[in-house]
Amino acid sequence: MTEHSPTVSIPDDVPTSVVYDMLIETATHLSARYVALSDDAATEDGRRHWWGKVIDLRDEKEAVDVDDRATMISKLNAWTATIRELDEERRG
Repeated sequence: MTEHSPTVSIPDDVPTSVVYDMLIETATHLSARYVALSDDAATEDGRRHWWGKVIDLRDEKEAVDVDDRATMISKLNAWTATIRELDEERRG
């Protein structure tokens, strides 16, 4: 994956365990962003909205089978896109 690449590209020779580690790291990064947005929310509804995203992400991450490489890559793509969107919103 490059900064300008819209999708995660993982060669077939990369072990699935490494892909899983990437998934966990990406989820942790996104979760931290959601926590920060929750902490910075101006209203209680805003705080609940972002905290709900933290919980949903946790549940989504935990539902991924450790042997399901295709789902891991799909989630990596989705979560990476979300991180990019949040970055773009922050930059204005």
